[in-house]
Amino acid sequence: MRTSVVGYPRVGALRELKFASEKYFKKEISVNELQATARNLRSTHWNTQKNHGIGFIPSNDFSFYDTVLDTAVLLNVIPARYRNLELSPIDTYFAMARGYQGANGDVKALAMKKWFNTNYHYMVPEIDDNTEIRLTGTKPFDEFEEAKKLGIKTKPVLIGAFTFLKLARFTGEKCEKDFTDTVIWAYLQILTKFSEMGAEWLQFDEPFLVHDLTDEDILLFKRLYTAILSVKGTVNVLLQTYFGDVRDCYQEITGMDFDGIGMDFIEGRKSLELVKSNGFPSDKVLFAGIINGKNIWKNDYKKSFDIISELKKHCSHIVLGTSCSLLHVPYTLQNETKLPEQQKDYFSFAVEKLGELKELKEICSSQNPLETEEYKRNINLLGKGRKCSNEKVQQRVSKIRESEFTRLPEFSAREAIQQKNFDLPCFPTTTIGSFPQTAEVKANRTAFRKGIITETQYRDFVKEKIFECVRVQEEIGLDVLVHGEFERNDMVEYFGECLDGYLFTEKGWVQSYGTRCVKPPVIWGDISREKPMTVEWSVYAQSLTKKPMKGMLTGPVTILNWSFPREDISLKEIAYQIALAIGDEVLDLESNGIRIIQIDEAALREKLPLRKSDWDSEYLNWAIPAFRLVHSGVKPETQIHTHMCYSEFTDIIPAIDNMDADVITFEASRSDLMILDSLKENHFKTEVGPGVYDIHSPRVPSVEEIESALHEMLKRLPKEKLWVNPDCGLKTRQYAETKSSLEHMVQAARRLRNEAF
Repeated sequence: MRTSVVGYPRVGALRELKFASEKYFKKEISVNELQATARNLRSTHWNTQKNHGIGFIPSNDFSFYDTVLDTAVLLNVIPARYRNLELSPIDTYFAMARGYQGANGDVKALAMKKWFNTNYHYMVPEIDDNTEIRLTGTKPFDEFEEAKKLGIKTKPVLIGAFTFLKLARFTGEKCEKDFTDTVIWAYLQILTKFSEMGAEWLQFDEPFLVHDLTDEDILLFKRLYTAILSVKGTVNVLLQTYFGDVRDCYQEITGMDFDGIGMDFIEGRKSLELVKSNGFPSDKVLFAGIINGKNIWKNDYKKSFDIISELKKHCSHIVLGTSCSLLHVPYTLQNETKLPEQQKDYFSFAVEKLGELKELKEICSSQNPLETEEYKRNINLLGKGRKCSNEKVQQRVSKIRESEFTRLPEFSAREAIQQKNFDLPCFPTTTIGSFPQTAEVKANRTAFRKGIITETQYRDFVKEKIFECVRVQEEIGLDVLVHGEFERNDMVEYFGECLDGYLFTEKGWVQSYGTRCVKPPVIWGDISREKPMTVEWSVYAQSLTKKPMKGMLTGPVTILNWSFPREDISLKEIAYQIALAIGDEVLDLESNGIRIIQIDEAALREKLPLRKSDWDSEYLNWAIPAFRLVHSGVKPETQIHTHMCYSEFTDIIPAIDNMDADVITFEASRSDLMILDSLKENHFKTEVGPGVYDIHSPRVPSVEEIESALHEMLKRLPKEKLWVNPDCGLKTRQYAETKSSLEHMVQAARRLRNEAF
């Protein structure tokens, strides 16, 4: 029995790729130095997997920004506006990812969306009627050869033809079926090239297969791969799926000429049932995803062994693997020096998951698997249980009343009260929350954490930054202000540190997009709040201005979705625990004079089942009530905001409206305001602020650009309900570009007011 990894983290154990890329953006290092960092990382990652006995080691899973973007460039899917910049290949690539503003031109970045049900973001390929899809790049072949020179024969990985077309955005009259032949030809060339290079296996990632598929989808998939597989040559082709099961197309894909099929037995609800009910072809290899690629808890060897034992009854050839890429978990536990060993024992990061695959292979290969030391050690650890419960929290959750999910009076009555009390101008301007986290801000936090400065010094510095932030916002002319969040490391980690029941890592970084990494906290036990978390900073900020100051909180669903959750209780129960804690904070803010409170739910969509046919079974039935539980107790005069970004929200607009917030801000600029049509079609009642410019790009939008976006918004939204704000928080931006962008935003809003009245 062999082992396989779907994909591996690429930023490095200490985020080496992030720091090298950011130096390159600042022109502090050359492209050769950036490439050298990348080669060193790839070598380390391949050798780490080799040393753990992984039989199928992936290549081409490395990326400077995103593998979907890599695929677009490989297939010549580069919109003309980026080609016209006449930059080097790598700078053209980064312009597509980050936007560009310089001597060669001014362009926005490609749209960015969440990668299925994860917090990773991919760049959306953009195909117009003039796009000529063809194989033009060499990256997958170069990295395969690079590994061979190190003595490592890898399994090249590419985004599959079907998923690539389904994720692409078609901007002209043509659609996916019009590009099928050229996509087939490109993938035929890829297969032929790898066959000539001596590749033994080639992995095509097709996660889109775990959605609800139409008959047309299945026909498209069959058309693509019937043609592509006709020239396999000596290469074995692995169809890799993840994040769910393939119930709509199991018979079709097992009947095609794939040599291996990768299935997810962690998130695939019906994966085992599909194999048991339908069997599995004896001439194919099942790549069984039994190591969770998205959570950090140690694998339960008994559960895994039971699944493998059942699969052996129906499959002749099995390879043990990860459920998905290990991109979604931290790199290694080896850098965690502060977690107690009795807690670390329960965790497994990417490197440790390689060890679990090795142990499971040895267990399954043993004549007496249940008597192996590895198996008994795992059973003993997981069987003794953890001390993590809080009876007081559990009782409070059990006593939640139905009335606590409903805010009174209803929306229209509150809206009238708030409009009178706040007396804001038409098209009120605000930001989403955070202001730039400069090196100075980060250094202050680090110095306090290391004991170099006192708590008084730390707090005085934060207050000084809040004072500066408020003054800057007043100078710019914003209508509703924020305190800047200089005391916060991350919108989830900060709250986790203030709540009981959480654990934290030192180096548990996970890539979110490009060079942006987050450090998700770990939900170890029952969650509760012992004291206020944000009140002091918000009250201080409000004392500096007569304008409304927003209290800034992260919502319960986002805190849950951007943490590594427990697996011993339901997600619903965890969400309600967090909701009660954040709800206490909301009431404390209100009682201390904060009249506008923003409760961000950026990750609302992430745990939603990928299949619409599964939607009525769970998630929204507790996720929306969890948010309502947070704010249901506030007065009608208090205005509740929320924020959401970089997900497909158009098909859950009624559920979002049912959150019963007073104002909702959305990411909209990268997606060309497409969400607005859905808001109009669904008679969205909530006041709304679609983002007018992209904060994930360093470019500064002009006044005219923002004004044009606002005019487009007014075609779908009544002027009384439109707010003006950026796409997201500003913590990753530089101060100069932030100030200029906000000044342009305020000027555009003022122009609009002059036109409207």
